[in-house]
Amino acid sequence: MLDYETLQAIWWVLIGLLLIGFALTNGMDMAVSTLLYPLCGGNRAERSAIISTIVPHWDGNQVWLITAGGAIFAAWPEVYAAAFSGLYWAMLLVLFAIWLRPLAFDYRNHGETERWYRNWDIALTVGSVVPLLIFGVAFGNLLQGLPFWADENMRWHYDGYFLSALLPLLNPFALLCGIISVLMLLTHGAMWIQLRTEAKIAQRARKVAFICGLATVVFFLAAGLISYQMTGWQLDVPAPYGSYHVITGKTVSVIEHGLFANYASLPILIIVPLGAVAGMLLAAWYGFKGRAERGIIFSSLGIACTIITAGTALFPFVMPSKVDPSSSLTVWDASSSQFTLSVMFYTVLLLLPIALAYTIYAYKKMWGKAQAADHVQLGE
Repeated sequence: MLDYETLQAIWWVLIGLLLIGFALTNGMDMAVSTLLYPLCGGNRAERSAIISTIVPHWDGNQVWLITAGGAIFAAWPEVYAAAFSGLYWAMLLVLFAIWLRPLAFDYRNHGETERWYRNWDIALTVGSVVPLLIFGVAFGNLLQGLPFWADENMRWHYDGYFLSALLPLLNPFALLCGIISVLMLLTHGAMWIQLRTEAKIAQRARKVAFICGLATVVFFLAAGLISYQMTGWQLDVPAPYGSYHVITGKTVSVIEHGLFANYASLPILIIVPLGAVAGMLLAAWYGFKGRAERGIIFSSLGIACTIITAGTALFPFVMPSKVDPSSSLTVWDASSSQFTLSVMFYTVLLLLPIALAYTIYAYKKMWGKAQAADHVQLGE
């Protein structure tokens, strides 16, 4: 059996990979159905052709989000508990938005008026753009720290209730991170549209990919400059293993430029944010040139490196507190037991290759170019 610290580090990596998998799959189809089909589809038939490229996959892609949530619950139960104690209004906002997507996919093709189509297209857009924005906002708030603390009975408390708890999360830096999330996934989605649609639609997607890719880099660099001026956290003394107050029994310091501390102590890590910038620049270039096969590879690289950049800046913190640093949750004190992490790890080794094989098979089996003419014949 692997030792406890190794398992804790492995699950930090695995949860990061699940979040990346969610962004590359479910994030992509959300991007396609958010602003891309109004921008890339000139009429109802073209928009329906674009949507038809994600209809066979969107519900399967949604599994990545469910799996990531389940993994956080099982591997980091304290993070799950603390997050739902104060962030439930933001999470409910995401949930209500996601509910609109299956309704829009199913109902938009069962109307007879242009207004019917337009209203369900709007619902599909809202149900897609809100999660993309909120997930980026969530990362932005994690980088700033959240206003929570644990009492002596290990109950979690937050500043504010309802709107007084939700509105502070929509601060300028968090919204900047949300914009980055939306733009980088729009770039990724534009590559998908180029791959799966006819030349006329793909031509519009080239412009979207180029503009969104460059904008992502500009906003990412701006967020980096701002975050350099922010404070971060340093774990001075870990809590004693087995202590009842395992969360609050540690010593945490607030330090200047703390989000760059890991990069300063291990300079080779700078290749991660550089990979994010290079990936999105190359994605924008290849997208503009109409070479979507290469573009989607580099947009995937840019998205993965962006998520890893945030995770590296926070490590070993998973959910830092800005009002009581000692209540911050880290990889080492928020984890389940060694036995639980071990059982989960070997289960993942068995099941993950099967899930990946099925996903690849499904995409390969349903591959092909979507034609607007096919949807015109269906009365769209």
